[in-house]
Amino acid sequence: MSKDYSTERIKVPRFNEASGFYTTPQRSKIMSKIKGKNTKPELAFRKALYAAGYRYRIDYKKLIGKPDIALPKYKTVIFIDGEYWHGKNWEERKPKVKTNREFWIAKIERNMQRDAEVNEKLIAMGYTVIRFWETDIKKNLEQCLEKTLRHLNRVQMSTY
Repeated sequence: MSKDYSTERIKVPRFNEASGFYTTPQRSKIMSKIKGKNTKPELAFRKALYAAGYRYRIDYKKLIGKPDIALPKYKTVIFIDGEYWHGKNWEERKPKVKTNREFWIAKIERNMQRDAEVNEKLIAMGYTVIRFWETDIKKNLEQCLEKTLRHLNRVQMSTY
């Protein structure tokens, strides 16, 4: 998939000492432990979806944005987003960013911009995009699964 974006892209400065950013070895070690794939909420949701009888693709590279879960048969993709990285309650959280503000604010706002662009393109391709926050999965797995199953059942019924 091409990465042609229609709106003005937010420029994220490089995170290095030459750009004025400094990170301690401890901070670097902590950040390296953050996972992007197969997080606990993702695994829990996938396990529940599989138990409900649905088969899916994970980190599906054939679609823009590499959805966490893709159900091509149902033209449905599911993203499970981390609250910090994807800007949940961003207007409240933004003033609380204390260190390396120039980098982190641009980084998170670019992530939010990219999420919107990915949603738009997938919808244009005929896909239904479902996004959950990690905490929603952790706290309300059954409700999130139920929402997804209702959608998949509607799609299944409309094809018959």
